[in-house]
Amino acid sequence: MNDQERLMALSVFLKKQRAKITPELVGLPAGTRRRTPGLRREEVAQLAGVSTTWYTWLEQGRTIQVSASVLENIASALQLTLDERRYLFSLALETSSAIHPLEETPSRVNPSLQRIIQELKYYPAIVSDRRCHIVGWNEAASRVFLDFQQIPEEQRNMIRLLFTRQELRRLAVNWEDFVSGYLAIFRAYYGEYVGDEWYNQFLSEMKREHPAFSEIWEENRVSSGPEVTLEFRHGKAGRMLFELTSLQVHGSSDLRCSIYTPKEDSTTELKLIQLMK
Repeated sequence: MNDQERLMALSVFLKKQRAKITPELVGLPAGTRRRTPGLRREEVAQLAGVSTTWYTWLEQGRTIQVSASVLENIASALQLTLDERRYLFSLALETSSAIHPLEETPSRVNPSLQRIIQELKYYPAIVSDRRCHIVGWNEAASRVFLDFQQIPEEQRNMIRLLFTRQELRRLAVNWEDFVSGYLAIFRAYYGEYVGDEWYNQFLSEMKREHPAFSEIWEENRVSSGPEVTLEFRHGKAGRMLFELTSLQVHGSSDLRCSIYTPKEDSTTELKLIQLMK
């Protein structure tokens, strides 16, 4: 993203986070004349130990000098999680582990990782890159979600599929939670790879073509590993409950392995065994 887009993303993020914090949460009086939810700008400035003018400029997305120590104070005032802090620092300081666009050659799953996910016989597993492109999966994932082999490689983006494939909309009972989890991961990448223009192009396309995408994206959730419990209504297996575990794959490629573990005290694993037969 360019500087203007980066500062606009920072502005929106700060406003959203400020709206989530009530005065009572930070030990301030609630008052009786609040027109908007959450803290006022001057209250955040007070908690962070900066001037109201300076914080206002930061929240407006102006180009100003920002230090890591002051950002840490603001993060504490807004009670940000670790992932949200990283996102704040990436946008405000334009720092990232890599700012170069992803190579056009798609990432590949090495044989050892492919063997690992295949051994997870009754645990659907999907491997995706930092753009949420699906680059690997096991048979259980094909049986529960889609036969990804039948989808052209350039169309195997998990976020796009969640909005374009009716099979996935029908599958997930709590579809919005499903999507929200992926978008929280996507936003973490969006903040980390600030130099990759692909993200803005993809976001513009999704907002233009899918109004529901904009609503969920504007929640501004950030998480490198959201914990989500998913309820599926599978056409053949019926009701299935999964807990999502998201693991970072260390190596030269920024890959993530999403494993859907059958929920304990449910019949999901038994249904998966029957489905795999």
